[in-house]
Amino acid sequence: MRVGCPKEIKNHEYRVGLTPGAVREYAAHGHQVMVETGAGAGIGAGDDAYRAAGATIAKTPEEVFAKSDMIVKVKEPQPNEWVQLRENQILYTYLHLAPDPDQTKGLLASGVTAVAYETVTDERGGLPLLAPMSEVAGRLAIQAGATSLQKANGGRGVLLGGVPGVLPGKVAVIGGGVVGLHAAKMAVGLGADVTILDRSIPRLRQLDDIFNGRVHTRYSTVEALEEECFSADLVVGAVLIPGAAAPKLVSREMLSGMKKGAVLVDVAIDQGGCFETSHATTHADPTYEVEGVIHYCVANMPGAVPVTSAHALNNATLHYGLALADKGLKALVDEPHLRNGLNAHKGRITNAAVADALGYDLAEPKAVLAA
Repeated sequence: MRVGCPKEIKNHEYRVGLTPGAVREYAAHGHQVMVETGAGAGIGAGDDAYRAAGATIAKTPEEVFAKSDMIVKVKEPQPNEWVQLRENQILYTYLHLAPDPDQTKGLLASGVTAVAYETVTDERGGLPLLAPMSEVAGRLAIQAGATSLQKANGGRGVLLGGVPGVLPGKVAVIGGGVVGLHAAKMAVGLGADVTILDRSIPRLRQLDDIFNGRVHTRYSTVEALEEECFSADLVVGAVLIPGAAAPKLVSREMLSGMKKGAVLVDVAIDQGGCFETSHATTHADPTYEVEGVIHYCVANMPGAVPVTSAHALNNATLHYGLALADKGLKALVDEPHLRNGLNAHKGRITNAAVADALGYDLAEPKAVLAA
């Protein structure tokens, strides 16, 4: 198969869909790989490194899209990219379609077979291609929140770890999944006073065991959310419903009860955000203020640390990417967990959460693949 990797063009996105090491694996499987010139610059991988791994270098993104049977990316295609996609071509990347009707229309119009990293599953019910970026984003959320708390950046002027004789900052983490776990690890490491809220009692028990009493765990109710948000210096939104739009758990009204200069970091912003007042920002202009509360809502947080995140992402996506390249659509038929990643195929929506969020009729994946 002809596999193409264009350069990412989203604002301050420095990751790359294929590292030279991943290219070498595709080449070893007998596939032709084309990489756009400069695609790996953000991770320090020049064109020569890709040539050495077995890739050919394309001068333009148009050449990559036109000559490839499968496109491997990191972020969702931008408008000038989705118009280059076509039927009988596979797109393998993060999509986050539920809060993005325009991109969804573009992909459906193209007829492309779109496989989304964020809805591929594993035998334990986890999201293995989302997990590494969730780990990165969870850890970054505390770094970003701590920086935003500095007075010069509009925050309260609180040091999360405190100092002897001064209480540490308070951190509330909404959601105890992969993002929440890693955010809490970073916050605890800085010495903050941390509370994790979740609606799964078994998960709260597990988190209590993991942290051995170093964090507070609390069952998430409206009352609990209000109390924790009102007392927090930093709130991390880490709630995920696979494929679906994130629930709005913190209302605009609640902001009036929060401390002035407190910080909200919405890691769920790719799925629409879990704060009512969230809207996507970029690394170039990451924060804004509503009701005296600083919002950090960067939609591609791991792009800030591309060396770490690109390699972590490629480690996770390589197995299924090779399966798609080796077997084409048959890989989606044969592997149910990969098939869960199929979001669109020949103008039809094939993911239930996306169909429900955007009002499309659902096409059952097995049926459309068989047709």
